[in-house]
Amino acid sequence: MKPNSGRQEHLTHAFKALLKEERFGSQAEIVTALQELGYSNINQSKVSRMLSKFGAVRTRNAKMEMVYCLPAELGVPTATSPLKNLVMEIGFNNALIVIQTSPGAAQLIARLLDSLGKAEGILGTIAGDDTIFITPTKEMPVEELFNSIQELFEQNTPFALNK
Repeated sequence: MKPNSGRQEHLTHAFKALLKEERFGSQAEIVTALQELGYSNINQSKVSRMLSKFGAVRTRNAKMEMVYCLPAELGVPTATSPLKNLVMEIGFNNALIVIQTSPGAAQLIARLLDSLGKAEGILGTIAGDDTIFITPTKEMPVEELFNSIQELFEQNTPFALNK
């Protein structure tokens, strides 16, 4: 074990914790926040390397500000993973189902739904940053698919879009 590895581990933890706050729009702001936490040897180039290393991206937060954040975990998620916590609201009309997610989570949730596929009544999905459109197969009634998706994400508050 390198003598500095404990310090590096603390820096990594602090860095990730700051990005989870989704409030830093520039590398300079991240440098300042880390310096305020006691990491006096941090600079913009080190922050830049850390952003690259952890795959951080700039995206819009809930306040529609462009901020750095860490990407959601890669791979096909499961319904038992914490991803269900990213689903804010589910609604439907006569044609499709709409899911509102936390900023940046829509594509990951859509990937889960796409993995369920036609066998579960999902013809396809379209995902933006925080919104997913789901089209059911011809054989699947929209409301029935809506109920299945609601169960999948344990959402107990039904919300129907204007029909």
